[in-house]
Order: sequence, then C-alpha cells, then structure tokens
Amino acid sequence: MTTTTLPRTLARADWEPLERAHTERADALMAGHLARKQRREPHPVEDFLFTYYPVRPKQLRIWHPGPGVQLLDAPSYEGRKGYRYVDGAAGLDPAEIERRRESITWIRALLGATLDRQPQFGCFGLHEWAMVYRADAVRHEKWPLRLGAEGTDQVVESHKIGCSHFDAFRFFTDEARPLNLLQPTRESQPALEQGGCLHANMDLYKWATKLAPFTPSALVLDCFELARDIRTLDMRASPYDLAALGYDAVRIETPAGKAEYAAAQRTFAGRARPLREQLVALCDDLLG
Repeated sequence: MTTTTLPRTLARADWEPLERAHTERADALMAGHLARKQRREPHPVEDFLFTYYPVRPKQLRIWHPGPGVQLLDAPSYEGRKGYRYVDGAAGLDPAEIERRRESITWIRALLGATLDRQPQFGCFGLHEWAMVYRADAVRHEKWPLRLGAEGTDQVVESHKIGCSHFDAFRFFTDEARPLNLLQPTRESQPALEQGGCLHANMDLYKWATKLAPFTPSALVLDCFELARDIRTLDMRASPYDLAALGYDAVRIETPAGKAEYAAAQRTFAGRARPLREQLVALCDDLLG
C-alpha cells in the first residue's frame, strides 16, 4: 500500500520517473487480461475488474499525482479532463472539483458510514449461489456447477442469506430475492454497507476510479490489487467448478469451508480499512 505524500511542486525530472513507475505497475497488473483479450479468451475470474467496472486499460495507465500537486513542464496534461495548465504547470482544476461536489459528498457519506459500522463475517459468499438459484441459465455458462443445479438450490434453501450489498443483491434470481434477510436498495446502501462484505471492499476500486483524476494513482492501483484478490475468493467460494483454471474451491457448504471463507473475509476487511480511510480523507480534502 502506498501512502507517500508528494511535494507540492514537481519538476519534470522528478515526476517523469513516478509516471513511468505507475505505467509499468499498471501494465504488469493488466498483462494477463490484455493477452487473453487479444486471443479472445474470456476468463470468469480475472476479467471481472475490466467488464463490471467501466474503466478501460488505457485510463488505468494514466498517472495522476493527486490534489495539491503541480507538475512543471507537463504539456501532456494540457486539455486533460480535470486539469488546468497555466504557465507551464499542470494541476487539478478546482472548477472540476466544484462541478462534482454532489457526487464526492455521496461517496464520502457511503465510505464514512461503512467505516463506522461493525463488519459482519457470516454471509459465506451465498450471494453467488443466489444468483443461480433455480435459474434456467447462468452467467458463466461455460463452467459447470460443482454440486449441479439441484445441489446448488439445496445449499441456498438450507442457509440464511444475509447479503447487505445492493449491487450483489440486484443480480439475485427472482426466486432468491425473497430468501434474503435484507432487501437492499440503492437508497439504503449507505445504511447497510459494511466492511466485512467482499463486494463493498471490491468497490473501493470503483470509488477510487470515480474520484479520478483526484485520486492519486498509487491508491487506485492499491484498490485494484485488493479487488483482484477478493474476486479470486469470491469465485472460489461460488457454486462454479473452476478447477480447470487452477482454482481450489472454498466449500462454503461445509463447516471447514465456512471457517476458511470467514477468515479470508477478516483478512480482506483489514486490508480494505486503510484504503477506505484514505479515500475518506481524499473526499474531505476535496470538499474542504
């Protein structure tokens, strides 16, 4: 995790190596996805960050230093959205911050409420199972269900489902929605989201990119890496059999699998908290 505070003014000789290091890090993180895309080879786990979240690889490669930093001799930033270029120096445009004040305020409220709420670790990833409950077709149709359709439905019916995340809940099948203990909506999201939820922690990447170009790029990639690792657990604990791709299942239908899942949730919640705190601080800086 990167928490370095940059000097407020950077000469070209100082900021170019930082830009280059960011681009190299981003390229390394995206290499597998881009190679598969060229081969037209979809991947049910690793493609998620590029298909669910609307951030293109070329956008992720752009380096943003963050608020309060001026880049000297940086003509490539002239005309770039969110920046102003004056007397040879590029920096974030205060007018863009003001234009997006309402959005920043909403994101800050959501992240702050999530920070203040006690994390929960008892959902066991059943959201993925509820997305295929009694379904005629599944999203990842090329990959079989470990327990078959009937066995998958039995797992759903034999558990209490307590999904608190609206953007997971909205993909539940019609038959599964009434089985959830909560009925999340977009409006109730700030009141329900909590730091033990895998999807809430994956979404730190979404909020980091939605706050771009204000978000320092190092923080964006830290959130990307967390989301990538969480997605792996999310699909290992899903009803899909991904052994052919090298993923061992977390068998949440068993006591051992539940314990493994909850332990991993706690680890991810610990990784997510400082990133969420940094995003809250960024919002406060922008709104202040």
